[in-house]
Amino acid sequence: MTTDDESLNRLFRALGDTTRRNIITELGERDRQSLFELYTRVVSNHGIGQTRQGFSRHLTTLQEAGLIEIEWQGTTKLHSLNANPILQLKSGWLKSLEEDPQ
Repeated sequence: MTTDDESLNRLFRALGDTTRRNIITELGERDRQSLFELYTRVVSNHGIGQTRQGFSRHLTTLQEAGLIEIEWQGTTKLHSLNANPILQLKSGWLKSLEEDPQ
């Protein structure tokens, strides 16, 4: 399996969960959120009920897929969306599946 295949698998695994898609949605609306802010927004806006530890594991999965960037502000870890992997998927592998207009 090539590195591109592994990256694609990580991306699909990250996008294949409702909680993680909700996290992406919230970060798309407002970047640079702490764990507490993001957890609170996802729970209140999407009704997701889980522990902060479980939520933190979702953030790790998104970070490993390259969908979240981390910035430290003092002792606070701020999360921001990196949409580039999704845009590359759209212009790469998914584009190759489009019908050829003839």
